Amino acid sequence: MEKCIAGVDEVGRGPLAGAVVTAAVILHRPIEGVTDSKKLSAAKRKQLAERIKNEARCFAYGRAEVEEIDQLNIHHATLLAMKRAIEALTIKPDEILVDGLYIPSVTIPCQAIVKGDSLIQAIGAASILAKVLRDEEMEKMELVYPGYGFAIHKGYATEMHRKLLQEKGPALSTVKVMRQFPQNCSPPNSQPWHLSGLTLPKQTRAVKHCAGLINYGLISIIAAGHTP
Repeated sequence: MEKCIAGVDEVGRGPLAGAVVTAAVILHRPIEGVTDSKKLSAAKRKQLAERIKNEARCFAYGRAEVEEIDQLNIHHATLLAMKRAIEALTIKPDEILVDGLYIPSVTIPCQAIVKGDSLIQAIGAASILAKVLRDEEMEKMELVYPGYGFAIHKGYATEMHRKLLQEKGPALSTVKVMRQFPQNCSPPNSQPWHLSGLTLPKQTRAVKHCAGLINYGLISIIAAGHTP
């Protein structure tokens, strides 16, 4: 009997805003065109996502919210989101193949494969489902927090996103959508950001220089009530 394999991948490790989203997929058979989601256009990803959902034996999503990312760090939050996707599968696989270097803590045999989303179709399918779902969530976020470009940059640290954060400051929102800055970062300028009389601590507006790259940490947007 053929071994039942589930592919698992994540989207959202690198952004400044939003949850990390994962998917787990068990395919019936290969689906033409399925590969690493980063190699596909948005339109092609959406097209393939529908095929995957219609033709896969089983698929499920997992996620870790911004609060969990802040509490656990992005590495452990990603593994938690992967574990949730695996546990949500309605078919128990014999083996799990995960894109990357690390595997989640699950009882099923699990193997990490570097560039697995390009090499293993089930992982590529998972990357497509996770990417399409997260992009849709960021597009909805733009409707709740207009003017921050979430529908365009999807929360990633693009020049546009960084510029908008510098110009506008963080929005006082009704949910926490921005990830916190590391404590050991230096502030990008000497002027604190003020929101409705609140002054954010310096570490929440810091910039960290690493290997020639500038990684912007995120603002914790704190309030309660409405959920996008």
